[in-house]
Amino acid sequence: MEAHETAELIEQPEGDKQKTRTALTISFFAMVLAFASLGGSNTAKEATQENILAANAYSFYQAKTIRQTSMKIAATDLELQMIRDTSMPADVKEIFKKKIDDYKKTIDRYESEPETKDGKKELMAQAKAHEMARDYALRQDPWFDFAEGMVQIAIVLLSVSLIGSIPALFFAGSVLGGLGMLCTINGFFLLY
Repeated sequence: MEAHETAELIEQPEGDKQKTRTALTISFFAMVLAFASLGGSNTAKEATQENILAANAYSFYQAKTIRQTSMKIAATDLELQMIRDTSMPADVKEIFKKKIDDYKKTIDRYESEPETKDGKKELMAQAKAHEMARDYALRQDPWFDFAEGMVQIAIVLLSVSLIGSIPALFFAGSVLGGLGMLCTINGFFLLY
């Protein structure tokens, strides 16, 4: 077999080249669809998780506020009892003052606990951080939805163009798939 005979065997007719190109394009967009689906699924889970964590932090903040208010009421009540009862013995007054000081320390500790990160100040910061992460994921999610829809339609158009050999459908499917790919990229990085 000579070289020119081998070249003739390797060369494909134009129709076969178009079908191969279309099949490869479909495969590429199927891969983009997998990325878009994975990204959309992950952002939805992340948004839900961050929303739960934010709600938990706010609930813990509210519980701390209630406890802190209870301590303030108890301290104020003891102070008022000391004012009202002028004949209170000195040792009882000392016990009241010690208890009031304990309440005030607890009130301050509830306001801010940098060591444990369980103070109201730290809980509010945690809740805000979880809200920001949730909002970021919620901004990402629609881009993946758009991408999935566009790429799925693109794959259908490309499949029809493969069966019917319709170049206009190949072009439309390629453009729509390209837009879906851009939406996928934007879903991950929020460039726009």
